[in-house]
Amino acid sequence: MRIPLITSTEGWHTKDLQRAAENIGDGIEIVPFRRLRAGLCGSAPTLVGDQISLHEFKVILVRNVPAGSLEQVVYRMDALLQLEASGCRLLNRPRAIECCVDKYLAAAKMKMAGIPVPRTIVCEYAEDAMQAFEELGGDVVVKPLFGSLGKGMIRVSDPELAYRAFNSIERLDSVLYVQEFIEHPGWDIRAFVVNDQVIAAMRRFSGDDWRANVALGAPAESYELSDEERRLAIQAAISVGAEVCGVDLLSGPDGTKYVIEANSVPGWRKLTEVTGVDVAAAVLAYAKKGL
Repeated sequence: MRIPLITSTEGWHTKDLQRAAENIGDGIEIVPFRRLRAGLCGSAPTLVGDQISLHEFKVILVRNVPAGSLEQVVYRMDALLQLEASGCRLLNRPRAIECCVDKYLAAAKMKMAGIPVPRTIVCEYAEDAMQAFEELGGDVVVKPLFGSLGKGMIRVSDPELAYRAFNSIERLDSVLYVQEFIEHPGWDIRAFVVNDQVIAAMRRFSGDDWRANVALGAPAESYELSDEERRLAIQAAISVGAEVCGVDLLSGPDGTKYVIEANSVPGWRKLTEVTGVDVAAAVLAYAKKGL
């Protein structure tokens, strides 16, 4: 069986999926996002990726949606939605990818589902962000609305530095996503959800940084989730519509478990290393389920 993988890179995760596919006699067809070509020339829309007719496949994997201009991003999502509408099964679905890439939308959906998330205020003017800074306790994390791997996040607790940061972001015509800083025990949890089941989890330590992110060098270890943590991880994935999802949880000072992120294109390199779970094989097994 051949399974297309639409992606922007051919890095470690692509190679790991290829390895897992080869182990069961299957193959992964790499389709770069920038080589997608949509057509409206016949009786039905067509979508070709690097000379491969994608409508021929029943299931397609999607990873690493690349950054680009507004036109590029909208077109790529339109292409995925068209592909889904034609009957192809995409992991993850386009709407789940759209939701998870937008921190505000993802947090709002989780909040509406009754999942604890840090208090957050989103605005466009520095003066409104300063008001948010005060309302959220004068110690906040400012995040890019779109982004991952902990990049672009800053923590500010000084009013003057906060004002400078907010003004700089406003001048860039960016949205100000301001979130209360949660005092935590020096670690967070990454749970990997596939088909409403947690297949593996790890604890990531922040060390000298307030962020616990393995992409930034944070050490990690295998972790056994409590029933509550498992339930929250699964509920978070369901709330954003992601069948394959990386969910990050953080313990607050009063014991409250917060969900701080739901990622529809999660990495698993460190997770596999510390838990021994073959995540790529689990993703492929689910992708082939019912075919």
